[in-house]
Amino acid sequence: VDNMGINEAEKNGVAGVDDDGNGIVDDIYGANFVNANSPTGDPKDDNGHGSHCAGTIGATGDDGKGIVGVAWNVRIMGVKFLSASGGGSLDGALKAIDYATTNGARIMNNSWGGGGESATLKAAIERANDAGVLFVAAAGNERNNNDSRPTYPATYNVPNVLSVAAIDNKGRLASFSNYG
Repeated sequence: VDNMGINEAEKNGVAGVDDDGNGIVDDIYGANFVNANSPTGDPKDDNGHGSHCAGTIGATGDDGKGIVGVAWNVRIMGVKFLSASGGGSLDGALKAIDYATTNGARIMNNSWGGGGESATLKAAIERANDAGVLFVAAAGNERNNNDSRPTYPATYNVPNVLSVAAIDNKGRLASFSNYG
């Protein structure tokens, strides 16, 4: 929580008003694109996975709580397009990626996947690449070789895509993880 990025224009603006003119009202800590046609400024995690990942990445250390993230001095922007049940749309994903890119994200954690290859999704990732953003993507959880059976977005051949597999407690590829 201490490392959440803050949109100062919205925080110091008028409640219920899109103070920064980006089309999203009160997006103080990020944005929610679950309903891509009507995004909100409430990126609160309603599943637990995003908060878990954010804590692993950027939980403040040396604070007596016994938990620490990999990076102590970061800013986390909450951006979501998946619902509590894991459903989402391509349009929501595109808008989420573009929102994060436009609002200064340097690294995007994309712990999601599914659907076939999409030229429009690849184009959004390329826009992020052009802006200097690293796009970290989950390799997937189907024990799949992504080189022979691509899983997206992890398999897009764009320079900024870093596909990340899962490992077990011995540092070996987890039995469920995709690879390649």
